[in-house]
Amino acid sequence: MKYKSYTLNNLREIPQISKLTKEQLFDIEVVGRVLPFKTNNYVVNELIDWQNFQNDPMFILNFPQKGMLIPEHYKTVSNLLKNSASPKAIAKATKEIRLQLNPQPDGQSNNVPIFKGEKLLGVQHKYRETILFFPTQGQTCHSYCTFCFRWPQFTESNNLKFADSRIQRLIEYLKQHTSITDIIFTGGDPMIMSTKILERYINLLLEADLPNLKTIRIGTKSLSYWPYRFTKDNDSENLLRLFEKINNSGKHLTIMAHINHYKELETQEVQKAIKNIQNTGSIIRSQSPLLKHINDKPEIWQKMWRQQVNLGIIPYYMFIARDTGAQHYFAVPLVKSLEIFKDAYSRVSGICRTVRGPSMSTNPGKILINGVSEINGEKVIVLNFLQGRNPDWVNKPFFAKYDDKAIWLSDLEPAFDKKEFFYEQSLFFDNKIDLLENNLSSKKYCCKKIEKNETNFN
Repeated sequence: MKYKSYTLNNLREIPQISKLTKEQLFDIEVVGRVLPFKTNNYVVNELIDWQNFQNDPMFILNFPQKGMLIPEHYKTVSNLLKNSASPKAIAKATKEIRLQLNPQPDGQSNNVPIFKGEKLLGVQHKYRETILFFPTQGQTCHSYCTFCFRWPQFTESNNLKFADSRIQRLIEYLKQHTSITDIIFTGGDPMIMSTKILERYINLLLEADLPNLKTIRIGTKSLSYWPYRFTKDNDSENLLRLFEKINNSGKHLTIMAHINHYKELETQEVQKAIKNIQNTGSIIRSQSPLLKHINDKPEIWQKMWRQQVNLGIIPYYMFIARDTGAQHYFAVPLVKSLEIFKDAYSRVSGICRTVRGPSMSTNPGKILINGVSEINGEKVIVLNFLQGRNPDWVNKPFFAKYDDKAIWLSDLEPAFDKKEFFYEQSLFFDNKIDLLENNLSSKKYCCKKIEKNETNFN
């Protein structure tokens, strides 16, 4: 199958689109002006049940829905389109709306490290052992998920994007930060890159003297959205040989697969892709947020985890929908999320119980909703850090007042009449330091030229 993408520009070329009403098509156009829309012929033909598309999880996962914008924002864009407003007016309005959707959640901009007086704009280093790299050529996807927390990567707002192609600076950073053991290629989707470009990045990492670097991870949705990347694309064989090369070098390659529903694992092509990856010695781990309208039933997670294990995939994380974009549409309350997780977890054998969750990826770190309890007569939500900006926070339990409507950390209040959670004062102090360093760095950065000998892949 030859890859063909569908966006707002050619939406009506989708053969099955005639099943939608004019109102449904208009909703896609309105919401798709704000939240980026792209799907492809594999998703359209192999994953979506067009006989029941309104309720189909894969349709909702790919096609913008009216409820993904709050009424005020929907009305603004709708009126502009109905009145044939100029592209400039529409772009201005959608940009203003996007800025209200928390485009950089959880302090992502605070994760950008400063190295030799410059910000590494395509890098995030939040947790001591792990660093994220956003290769410029990997900042799109085969299809866009409607819940994606990195939706600004797909807009015209360059100031909201993370991307860089100068990996030599990253290698120098890795040499000076020997606590880093894992690098994650992320995006967007790094698997959108040709093997030739990806190999250039990988080779420089493998050839560098980096004994501290043990694991290379690649975060991708391509396994679900375009499995041909690992089977029939022109450079699929070269890609698999690259995976073998990484594993044979003494480094470990893990594919971090984003799998939101068991339907994504049912086609012959995805199962063939999984085997091809595993035959290179690579491990596949899976993660997904818990999403209303998509997978907010324990039966779905039970079936998905079992299916993954049967295919040799390791269940890794159940996340909470992040506080950005269409969070109001997808969010499941934290207490209900815990109930869904526990119900699904209790129905599977121990081999499936490698999964952790439900977890919030927040500004201070990855916070696990551990349970609901009663302490000294007060009903509380029990929390602890799986990862923290400060490693000393990890596995330290803390407590929030019971709130069955809370959907994010910001909705919770400390239990036992405490004024703040234990980490807040330290986090506030660290943010002040980061802000000061960023201001100083920006002044230096404006005056400094990029070194000519840096590797830059175009």
